[in-house]
Amino acid sequence: MGQNKPNKPILIVNPETASKTEYDVVVVGAGIAGAIVAKKLSEQNKRVLILEAGTGEGLTLKGFQSYIETFYSAVDKNSNSPYPYNPNAPSPTDGLHGYFEEKGTLPISGSYTRIMGGTTMHWEGKTIRMLPEDFNLHSNYQQGLDWPISYEKLQPYYRDAEYEIGVAGDVEEQKELGATFIEGYVFPMKKLPPSYLDKQVDNGLKKDDPLCGNITYCIGEGDNKEEKELKLSTFPQGRNSEPNPDYKIFTEGRGVNVDFIPKGIASVHPIEHGERCQGNANCVPICPVQAKYDARRTLNWIKPRQEPIVHLLPQAVASQVETDPENNCVVTIHYKHYRDKSSSQHTVRNVKGRLFVLAAGAIENARIMLASNLRSSNDLMGRYLMDHPYLLAWASMPKNAGVMRGPLVTSGINTFRYGNFRSQQAAFSMDVHNDGWGWAGTSPDKVLIDAVDQGKYGRKLRHELISQIPRQLLLAFMCELPADQKNRVTINQDYKDRLGNCRPVIHFDIPDYCKKTMAFARKLSRFIFDRLKAIDETCYSSDDPSYFMYEGKGYWLRGGNHFSGTHIMGKYSTDSVVDENQRSWDHHNLFLLGSGSMPSIGSSNTTLSIAALALLASEKMIKELNERH
Repeated sequence: MGQNKPNKPILIVNPETASKTEYDVVVVGAGIAGAIVAKKLSEQNKRVLILEAGTGEGLTLKGFQSYIETFYSAVDKNSNSPYPYNPNAPSPTDGLHGYFEEKGTLPISGSYTRIMGGTTMHWEGKTIRMLPEDFNLHSNYQQGLDWPISYEKLQPYYRDAEYEIGVAGDVEEQKELGATFIEGYVFPMKKLPPSYLDKQVDNGLKKDDPLCGNITYCIGEGDNKEEKELKLSTFPQGRNSEPNPDYKIFTEGRGVNVDFIPKGIASVHPIEHGERCQGNANCVPICPVQAKYDARRTLNWIKPRQEPIVHLLPQAVASQVETDPENNCVVTIHYKHYRDKSSSQHTVRNVKGRLFVLAAGAIENARIMLASNLRSSNDLMGRYLMDHPYLLAWASMPKNAGVMRGPLVTSGINTFRYGNFRSQQAAFSMDVHNDGWGWAGTSPDKVLIDAVDQGKYGRKLRHELISQIPRQLLLAFMCELPADQKNRVTINQDYKDRLGNCRPVIHFDIPDYCKKTMAFARKLSRFIFDRLKAIDETCYSSDDPSYFMYEGKGYWLRGGNHFSGTHIMGKYSTDSVVDENQRSWDHHNLFLLGSGSMPSIGSSNTTLSIAALALLASEKMIKELNERH
């Protein structure tokens, strides 16, 4: 008698198997949206194929460890440095490798990751809900666009997303900042404590009598002028902390007691579970102990079967969506399959399904659709491109502040995320970074080089590094950017990658609405540094590609990697690309998932909203497939 085959959550298949199998759903992209769709549909016994442009490595602990080793050996520690460069599926990395063709006034200055797990492989890990007022940005403040759904409709999916990711946070803190929750709700895990640096900053912003709270700062003009408390609060995080014994899953108004147990990532065996956060301050690009969530966790916790119904086809770069115009539907997705990332040799194939899902990210989804040259109800595909532009400010604290300990970011000032001032300038949140000045381009390497140039060696050199680096304070102001048709993704046959696919052409700029807030943030940073008796070291070089002038002063921005818009959702086919379920208006069996569907992004990181929207869309897909059966 032969041994039974071990049960697996996913079966990695070749093009021949994929072409012979009848799938209920074909998903492009194995990031968080694609992973959630695959998991939820498999729970209803739907057969799913995931097309992944990357090599498919990393699902095992051994694969993940290879990423760690690649990162340690990399000279340039950028967002994608743990992941070997793949010219057949290139990832933009702040302008490296020339994947984006920038044609805008300003570069979009960001990156994403085209590998198994998507950009959750290098995300920061903040899991912030959008605020209720963010869903009605145009109605409330005459800026940008409104959502076709409300915060209240998305709220149960936020809860499910927080369970799927395993969010650590404090609901009461979030309530004080404008978010709403159902009665009795808590996050699955307790909040990560503020870092020593956070406490130093918060103490410096206390009033003379600490019992009276923190000092305030004015924002807005005229009737919209208001005082905001400069009080630090912790961020909800998608990383393992201490499970919350009071956690409950609430579905359809029914409370069910559930003990939350953090799940493993690269294996289902307990010895290989993701550990609790150890404070490596290295969340971007990779958590060495797997404490931070990434989409491999969702993929690995698909229910194992002897004959898996979720198939994964790696090294398959989606290139074109083919439709039947008469029946208003997608009939197949064409892809280019390469055998080796060191060679451009590939075959062109296609795959069929009942439903099709593009979940490759806002820019890649738009690139695929534009390359398909499909009929459209409007000219909105690729338009309304958004990101969160960041203004950075940095200073030296008067004494050792414990920098380089803790997660990348634990706390920040979030009282400027809401208010009537938003009719005049953008909302923002402010991070206190625990990893020094690296993002500002002033890394520990520069401190070392400067010390050596000053003739310091041996004991003097060690003393200099110990003295300087733990005092580095970086404040990062993440600004809201309203949707604007002029910001967009296009394609041009003159710009192609190694497989012959069109590369994204980016047209990007930020309006005075954002620049006003960035100038305000710079003034606020000076005020904070003065309160902390910190030496302001901020300097914006005019030769930086992201340099801009506002009211006679120069600044530069950094991208948040929160690419959004490009296939926005709306109430009508005339003013949007997808409906509230993220179904294409023009092709009834096609869904475009992710932040590309979001009409506004407020001042919250987008991953939690991407997950919530994927859960909402999954319900619609399951219902439709069951009705057709």
